[in-house]
Amino acid sequence: MRHPIFLLVGLLVATALHAQTEASRIKNFNVKNSLALEGYDPVSYYTGRPVKGKAEFSFVYKKITYRFGSQANLDKFKASPGKYEPAYGGWCAYAMGETGEKVKVDPETFKILDGRLLLFYNFRGNDTLNDWNKNEKGLKVKADQNWKKIVQ
Repeated sequence: MRHPIFLLVGLLVATALHAQTEASRIKNFNVKNSLALEGYDPVSYYTGRPVKGKAEFSFVYKKITYRFGSQANLDKFKASPGKYEPAYGGWCAYAMGETGEKVKVDPETFKILDGRLLLFYNFRGNDTLNDWNKNEKGLKVKADQNWKKIVQ
């Protein structure tokens, strides 16, 4: 007789954790009005030439909207969203490694490292991609650690 109660409690806990995870995800991702990457196509970064996505090629993944330049790119993302989502929630990789802070980015200043899309602050003559490249290995380790603390 107790089995249905345990099942119900487990289901309620799982639902609450899922909702909390999605709310935390939105809070921690670099989005404006739930739009990631300022509307840039995440798949296009892997060609070396990021392009703005189009509203007609939009897709909501875990409450975050992504735009794509083509149906083909949208299909690639749908097949493997984790591959194309930006690292560190789309915040500046250098700042994440240096201080653990969520700092805005220039969506056209990026690097693909180990298959992950990294974005960087590049305003007022301060291109943090250059600073990242000087200590990439150390900053990557710290950025990964700092990001894990943020999303816990």
